[in-house]
This record gives sequence, C-alpha cells and structure tokens, in this order.
Amino acid sequence: MGTGVRRRMGVEERRQQLIGVALDLFSRRSPDEVSIDEIAAAAGISRPLVYHYFPGKMSLYEAALQRASEELKARFTEPHEGPLGTRLLRVMSRFFGHVDEHGPGFSALMRGGPAVGSTTTNALIDSVRQAAYDQMLAHLGIADAPPRLELVIRSWISLAESTALIWLDGRRIPREELEVQLVHDFAALVAVSAARDEGMADVLRAMLEDEPADGPFAELVGRLSALASQGLS
Repeated sequence: MGTGVRRRMGVEERRQQLIGVALDLFSRRSPDEVSIDEIAAAAGISRPLVYHYFPGKMSLYEAALQRASEELKARFTEPHEGPLGTRLLRVMSRFFGHVDEHGPGFSALMRGGPAVGSTTTNALIDSVRQAAYDQMLAHLGIADAPPRLELVIRSWISLAESTALIWLDGRRIPREELEVQLVHDFAALVAVSAARDEGMADVLRAMLEDEPADGPFAELVGRLSALASQGLS
C-alpha cells in the first residue's frame, strides 16, 4: 500500500500551482467572492502558506492574469510566409486552441473582476491587444497604419475576443467554423472600408493577390458571389 506522502513542491512550482488554481476560481466568480481559504483548500495547502508565496489576494490575481496574457500573446506569432488568409487561419486555430484549453484563464483575463480598473490589469489586457495589432500590421507589411486600417484591425480584434467569450458559454458552434468565420470577418471589414477609401482598396488588393483558389478569402468571395447571383435571379 502507498504511504500517502505528498511530494514537496519547489518554490516556483508551488507559485505556478497557486496561479493555476487562482485562474480557475477567479474565472468563475469575482475575486471579491473568492477567499484565500478557498484558494488554499483547492491547492491543498494552508492559508499561511499562500501568503508565503503571495502577499495578498490581489497580487495572486495579477500574477494569474500575467500568465494568461503571456500565454495568449504567444498564439499570435506566425511566420510571414504564404497567403495571408492561410496565415490568419493558422493564427485563429492557435487562438481558439488556447481559448479551448485555457478557458478559465482567458475569461479571467478578458472579463476581469474588481481589478479591471487597476493600472496593472488594464496594461495586461492592452498588451495582448497590442501584440495582436502589431502582428496584423506585420502580416500586411504596413509599418504605420492609416486611421481606417487601424479601425478595422482593432475592431476585428475586439470581435475575436467577444466571439471567443460567447463560444466558451456552451461551445454551441463548432470551433473550426468560427476560426474560418473570423478570417472571413477580417476580409469583410477590409472590403467594406475599401469601398470608401482607395488606400484600403490597395490593402484589399494586396490581401487577395496571392490568395489560392482554395484559400479562405477565395472561399468568402465565392460564397458571396453565389448569394448575390441568387438574389439577382
């Protein structure tokens, strides 16, 4: 029979365990409603030991959000090779992979709690959005975005966030469909802006220039053309 003796964790391993427990608890309820006693019980340690690693609940909350933001930012990194639509589809696949695997952490980061108004928490959320924005500009090969393009990219990032949060509540739409839909959403936002601005029209032409016949952008054009034909018939 086993002795039931637990393995002693190192300092960093214990900190990471507490951060993981906090992400799970804080994502389900406001940090104001989660006690240090609950965190300690979930981690299988005593209340004083939690304070040994973190001076207070808010410091643990911010550490949890820090880890969530770093993990999420890493998902936007993608080599600038191949058609843009295919690249964005891979990014969306990794993004939703993170959301699927780390739903509590993603929810805690984006929905936040009483710390949402704090400088630290806002900075973490903004750093994720800025990382995504910078990556999109890099993929488009544009160093300084004109106002309309900035509006499109930042609107699309907000759309991706809200789509993922809604999807987590029941996962009622297949994840793969939403990944493609968000790539189509980006192309559609650019196309609408291109209809009013020649600079955005140049962006759209560059996006479609190397798009293969079976790429996500070509699929969107085909579907819209078919719908337009049905409406005009």
